Amino acid sequence: MVLKGASHAATRLLGLQEFKAAKTVKINPDTPQKNARFLMLVARKTLLVPMPCLRSGLFNKIVPPLGATKEILRICAMSQGIKEYSVPVGLEGKAQVDLVVVGSVAVSEKGWRIGKGEGYADMEHAMMVSMGAVQEDTPVVTTVLDRQVVDIAEELLGDHDLTVDYILTPTRTVKTNCKQQPQGIIWHKVTSEMLGKIPILRSLHYKEKRAGKDVTLQDAHSDLANTKKTATLNQRAMAENIRPQAAMGSAEIGKHCVEGDSLNPRLEGSGRITTVYLGNISPSVRVSELKCALREFHVTPLRLNWQGAQHRAFLDYKDKPTTESAVSSLKGLSLGGYPLRVELAKTQRSKRQVEINSQK
Repeated sequence: MVLKGASHAATRLLGLQEFKAAKTVKINPDTPQKNARFLMLVARKTLLVPMPCLRSGLFNKIVPPLGATKEILRICAMSQGIKEYSVPVGLEGKAQVDLVVVGSVAVSEKGWRIGKGEGYADMEHAMMVSMGAVQEDTPVVTTVLDRQVVDIAEELLGDHDLTVDYILTPTRTVKTNCKQQPQGIIWHKVTSEMLGKIPILRSLHYKEKRAGKDVTLQDAHSDLANTKKTATLNQRAMAENIRPQAAMGSAEIGKHCVEGDSLNPRLEGSGRITTVYLGNISPSVRVSELKCALREFHVTPLRLNWQGAQHRAFLDYKDKPTTESAVSSLKGLSLGGYPLRVELAKTQRSKRQVEINSQK
């Protein structure tokens, strides 16, 4: 009955002028909004669905196969179809969203909503504001059951909370005339933990910091302490891996890029150094910009092998845990408008496969 009611609520989208005028619509991936997604695809609108927990990007753009029947479109509107018939859209995707549809645990006729408590709908909308994908007047709609429309105390709302312009239930359409919407990411409410879990949030943080905006995090003091700790660990790692014949001093290790087509065989064969591959580097990006980004993300390598002509670079780290942390931190990063390809270098992937096979 719940899903049937949610499905009926979604059909009220068809009566909204905002729906008729919209070309691109963002709808959350939850089951109660499945029929809303289906209706968008039937109407031949561009459908954007947020990636689960924003783990690997911002949106999936649903691309049904040519000549798709309604049955295929129903599959495209489900989690299975989102996986099989979609392409990722990141910060540089230049998406322009005309209508936003979200779910709610509860919503008031004034337009105030309560979500599941994880804050992803609020975060997604704030990101869209920051990247210019939505404007202040972009309509936000929620589809709920009648019993989910309740009174909500104003003091429960924060300035980062998403509000709605329309409430659609199985029996009625409510226009709220609510004007409050998030004004981009409020960085002082973002924690380092959130930044660590959401790659695209890290990219946006880096981008806005480079633009001169105040991006101080909620736990800035703790973050500063972690930075100092990371710097100390890096210095120790550098000291441990100094080569006697190196022409540069220990304080300079990690600050200089190494030009060349191959990794240093002595480092690679030491059994300690592990390497990260960075690909799809924009032709406009300089090595100094990459170094700055690595410092910002606290993943400065022991050695950087810059191969700008091939649009790639290799980063050497002291061990596997440090390497894996670097890969996790750099996932989703864009430089010069290009999303970086971040993965273990081929030699490291081969070594890992050998280790896995030996354990079988």
